[in-house]
Amino acid sequence: MFSHLFVGVTDFDRALAFYQPLMESLGLPQRFVERERPWAGWQSTPGPRPLFLVGRPYDGQAHAPGNGQMTAFLASTRAVVDRAHAIALAHGGRCEGPPGLRPEYHAHYYGAYFRDPDGNKLCVACHEP
Repeated sequence: MFSHLFVGVTDFDRALAFYQPLMESLGLPQRFVERERPWAGWQSTPGPRPLFLVGRPYDGQAHAPGNGQMTAFLASTRAVVDRAHAIALAHGGRCEGPPGLRPEYHAHYYGAYFRDPDGNKLCVACHEP
């Protein structure tokens, strides 16, 4: 369904320090880092797409997080959700909802919500019991 998802950031080095350990905890390999542009990308497995990208906005304008926008990453287990949330908070993220079951979505939905250092809302969710 998706080719790629791009999330704007203000401070690329700060964003990289946040996203590299987060993506590693999710098992998503880094595909590239171009500091001169600046942007970085991670690819899903097993295929090369969709890509998750972070960088400064292409138009050169200031980044501003959107209201109501969220990027959610799929986790294979609830332990991965817990670990990703802890890593996000340890690297400058802000909690928007601790790991836990959210039966209002479905019986096995286990998710955690947080914001990156630029205020972009993220989620890590597991749909397995």
